[in-house]
This record gives sequence, C-alpha cells and structure tokens, in this order.
Amino acid sequence: MITRYTRPEMGNIWTDENKFRTFLDIEILACEAQTELGIIPKEAVKKIKEKAKFDVQRIDEIEQTVKHDVIAFLTNVGEYVGDEARFIHVGMTSSDVLDTGLAIQMKQSGELLLKDLELLAEVLARRANEFKYTIMVGRTHGVHAEPITFGLKFALWYDETQRNIRRIKQAIETISYGQISGAVGTYEHLDPFVERYVCDKLGLKPAPISNQILQRDLHAEYLTTLAIVGSSLEKFATEIRHLQRTEVLEAEEYFSKGQKGSSAMPHKRNPVNCERVAGLARVLRGNAQAAMENISLWHERDISHSSVERIIIPDSCILLDYMLATFTDIVDKLIVYPENMMKNLELTGGLIFSQSILLALTKKGMKREEAYALVQRHAMDVWENKKDFKELLMRDAAVTKILSPSEIEHLFDLKKSINKVDYIFKQVGIK
Repeated sequence: MITRYTRPEMGNIWTDENKFRTFLDIEILACEAQTELGIIPKEAVKKIKEKAKFDVQRIDEIEQTVKHDVIAFLTNVGEYVGDEARFIHVGMTSSDVLDTGLAIQMKQSGELLLKDLELLAEVLARRANEFKYTIMVGRTHGVHAEPITFGLKFALWYDETQRNIRRIKQAIETISYGQISGAVGTYEHLDPFVERYVCDKLGLKPAPISNQILQRDLHAEYLTTLAIVGSSLEKFATEIRHLQRTEVLEAEEYFSKGQKGSSAMPHKRNPVNCERVAGLARVLRGNAQAAMENISLWHERDISHSSVERIIIPDSCILLDYMLATFTDIVDKLIVYPENMMKNLELTGGLIFSQSILLALTKKGMKREEAYALVQRHAMDVWENKKDFKELLMRDAAVTKILSPSEIEHLFDLKKSINKVDYIFKQVGIK
C-alpha cells in the first residue's frame, strides 16, 4: 500500500518566486548570448550575474505604479545590478520573457504529472493482478450482461492510463518551445542566435516563427490533454461510485478511523473522494474550453489571453496533480467485496449465460431466430417470475433434444467465461 502523498513541488512551480527566477534565468542567458555576439561587454555580464537579484514584494510594489509586471521585474533587478542593468533585456520584448518562462513552468508541471500517471499505472497494474480472476457480473446499460473479472476493470483503466501517459509526453513536447524574437517577432533588434542560445540552455526548442508570442494552440493542446486525463479519472471514479451503492456494494472507498460520512446520519460511508474527482474534472474541461478561446487574438497579438492563462494554467496543473494523487490513493486502498460480487452475479438466476445457450443451439443446427425466441421466452419467464434459468432449459424438450444435460451444465460454468483473461492482460501489457 502506498502512503498518501501531496505534491508541494507542483505548487512551488507556480509561485511568483519561481516565475521571476525563471525570468531572471532567461534574461541572464540572453545577456550571455549577446556577449558571444560581441554586443555586450563580458565584464558587464559578469557583474550582472554577480549582482542580479529580485524581491517579489518589491516587484509588487513597483507594479502598483507602472502597471506592468515585466517592467516592474526589470526595474527591481536594476536596483540590484546598477549601471550594467542597461544591458539587460536588450532588443527583447515582454512576451519573450513571459512566454518562454511560461513554457518552462508548463514543462516542469507536465513532468510532474507524468510521474503521477506512472504511479497510478503502477498501482492499477498491481490491483489488476490481485483481482485478475475475481469473477463479477459485467453490466451494459447498468443491467447485468455476462461475467467478467474485477481485474479486467483495472486492466482497462491501466490501458487508458498508458494512453494518457503518451498524451502527457506529447503535451510536454508540444509546449517545450521558447521565443526570443522581439516586438512582432521579426528579430529586428536581436540576432536569432540569442533565441537559439537561450532555448538550448533551458531545454526548449526555438519556435520556428512567432509574432511576439507563442501561438496559443500550443497551450490549448496542453490544457485539453489535462482535461482528457481528468475525464479518464472521472470515468474511473464514477465506476467506483456505482459499485459502492448499497444495493451493489462490490467495492468501497477506504473509510478511515474517525471519519464521518454525514452530519445527520451516523451510518453513512460515502464515496466522497470519487465524487470530488468527478466534480473537479468539470473544472479542467472548462479551463480547456477557455484555452481554446485564447487561440484567436488580434493581428500580431493582444493580451486578452494573458489574464485567462494566469488562472487556467496554474489551476489546471495543480488541480490535476491533486486529482491524480487522490485517485491513486483511492485505488491503492480500495476495499473489494468478492462475496458480494458473486451474490450479485447470481441475482438473475443464470440469465447471464443466455448467449452461451443461444450460440450452442445455433451451432447444433437450430435457426438463430428460432433459438433466440426460445431463449428469450425462458429469460422473460425468469425476469418476471424469479425462476431458475438453467432449470427451465433442462425441462424444455426443444432444448434437451439438442443439448445434453452435461452440455447445459458446461455452458453455465463461470470458468469458461473468463478463459481469455490471461490473453487480455498480455495484450494490455500487465505482467
């Protein structure tokens, strides 16, 4: 069992301290590149690197006057650096710092989310193996269908989580672009070498083209990916919520000592964490929608996207990190009731084997329409009068004329229903 954990690292990524530290890294690297080009004296860069600092509180104070965060940041850095500050930000525009810095933060967050997903996959694989052969009824439309195993549910979630791992990797790749191209992106006052140098040092790729900003389809793809992952978690959590219903009670969230489920009813044990995950997925989808609205901007750029992104990007990263941690813990500690699974499987008096009977009759020569009508007639009798399906078949001469009692018994054997489980696990990649 894993220990419940939190990810303070994710919150740290989105602090002002980390944001401005990233800004400073970008500015210093740009100065280094300008030195390589012979534009800034080496001694000036040396002093900049020695003296450059910032103070978040002071930046906020300056911003109250200038109403511009990057100017406030540069002003504050200049207070520490002195005369050499004139070499900082040469030829650059605010978005060179803002967008490149944001890309770094999103890349850092994506890498943490990737670790979260890999841990979830590990826990899902373990629990899939634990319940690999634990038989339960499969449901379609919420109605009993045919037998499956509880391990197959976990295996299905594992496979989807593997797809989400690939999606997050692609999202990290998508967002890992920087730009140092100046106003309207023409490099008029910058050599493209500066952009290449800074991006290389920061582990980013230079954008092939930018018009002062990185294009927001990149950010929309990233946030849509986060929303897809969240929707997967919602799907998984919704299944557990259904399985925890009192009438079903095949699985249940862990209920800790001292925990209380209701202010009014002391007996309550509710799937509150799964409900929380399901609800929060809606926020991720809403944020993804806002990201798509950000794609369309005026001409070379405006800043209508900026205010939105200051909310949706940090919130989505922090939120999905929390959701993954929460759901991983749910799966890790999930209480499972195999005896209830078997009890529920038997509720329909054997109807779950109706297809087995149908196919066996047709294989022995009965027309499918005739076999379907025969099996359905007995099935409706079971539904309406609570009879035993196998007994009705054993007493039907039209059935026993074709199928022997031992053949009918075999068709009601649960083991044959799950004889491909090993194959499925192999296909999924769970060892």
